[in-house]
Amino acid sequence: MPMGAVHHDLAGGGPTFEPMIQIDMEIKAFVSAWRHCDYVSTYMARMISQNRSDSVRHSNLFSSAFNELLEVAFRTRHADGELACRVSRHGATDRIELTFPCVPEERQFYEEAVSQLAGIEARERYLNSVSGDLAPSRELVLLELAVDYNATLWIEDADGDAIKLVVDLPLEGLQN
Repeated sequence: MPMGAVHHDLAGGGPTFEPMIQIDMEIKAFVSAWRHCDYVSTYMARMISQNRSDSVRHSNLFSSAFNELLEVAFRTRHADGELACRVSRHGATDRIELTFPCVPEERQFYEEAVSQLAGIEARERYLNSVSGDLAPSRELVLLELAVDYNATLWIEDADGDAIKLVVDLPLEGLQN
C-alpha cells in the first residue's frame, strides 16, 4: 500500500493527514509472540514523537494507547493475512490505521463495539467495566481509548477477510 496523504471525510470535509510511518507484517509472525505488541508500539511511538512539545510524554502516551490497540489485533482468530500499521498526522492528532485479518463474527463485534463508543453511556460502561473483576476485554480496550485518550474510532472498508480500525488520538492536547 503506497504512502500518500490520507483523506478522511468527517462530516463533509475533514483534514488531510500526512503519512509518517507504516509497518506491515504477516499476521502469523505478529501473533507468534505477545511481546511483538510492545516492540511495534514502542518503535512507532519513538519514531513519531521526536518533534512533539514533550516528546517523552507523547511517546509514552502513544505507545500505551497503540499497544492496547495492537493487543486487540493480536487476538484475531484468522490465521492468514497481513497486519498493516500506519500512522499519519494532522496538527495535534495522530491517526492510527490498523488493518488485520478477522473472521466475520469478529467484524460484527468490532462494528457493534465501535458504534457504541460515543456519548456519556460509553463513559459509564467504561467505569463499570474497570470497577469489575473481569479480565480486560477487546471492548474495554476500545472504551479505554475513547474515554481515557479522547480517541475517535471508526471502521473503514478493507480488502478480503480483513478489518481496518482507524483511531484518531489527540495526544498533544491531552491534559495530565
